[in-house]
Amino acid sequence: MPYKGLLMKKINVAIDGYSGCGKSTTAKIVASRLGYVYIDTGAMYRAVTLYFLRNNVNTEDLNTVYSALDMINITFEKNNDGSSDTFLNGANVESEIRGLEVSSNVSAVSALKPVRDKLVAWQRSIGDKKGVVMDGRDIGTVVFPNAELKLFMTADIGIRSKRRQIELERGGKDLPLEQIKDNLLSRDRMDTLREESPLRRAPDALELDTSYLTFDEQVQKVVDLAKEIIYED
Repeated sequence: MPYKGLLMKKINVAIDGYSGCGKSTTAKIVASRLGYVYIDTGAMYRAVTLYFLRNNVNTEDLNTVYSALDMINITFEKNNDGSSDTFLNGANVESEIRGLEVSSNVSAVSALKPVRDKLVAWQRSIGDKKGVVMDGRDIGTVVFPNAELKLFMTADIGIRSKRRQIELERGGKDLPLEQIKDNLLSRDRMDTLREESPLRRAPDALELDTSYLTFDEQVQKVVDLAKEIIYED
């Protein structure tokens, strides 16, 4: 579709789905191509999880959880290549939050109401100005229920496991494929069954199966869908 000369408006793009579907990487590139802001909500929950693990926060005591959250400051800093690193209280924790220990605990921490309330409020405030691409588990259902474009990404569990293994290897971590698969399946169960903002497809979300799409194909599909809305009459 030729977009030149058409009226352009800003929208919010909400991308939900399972781990290992390429949500975050896709969202980053889509935001870059649209000239939008990308918010890595997964990194935010991972940073909170890392803080809780480091400080032995008792997640069964909500008063302790609230107190711990008051001690957490999460920021993002862009790199020269356009990517961004996550900082927890001023320290770069990008590598640590991608490790298996955090991955094994992040679903449980994310399910805590105080954690979700605090981070969702911050995420919503960012989206008020529009022009945001955000990915996570409850973006289209809770954070941006009125987002102009909602996507739900999925993929075969075997393919998701292999993708995560490659991601971990790039970070210097060598783990058996079966262990990674078990971790993903465990997270799937916790994410879909939790009481607070469970992972589910919004009724008006478009499903995007990335099992047999190249990365460029899935990025281009999302960009095209967004542009159809951005430049619609």
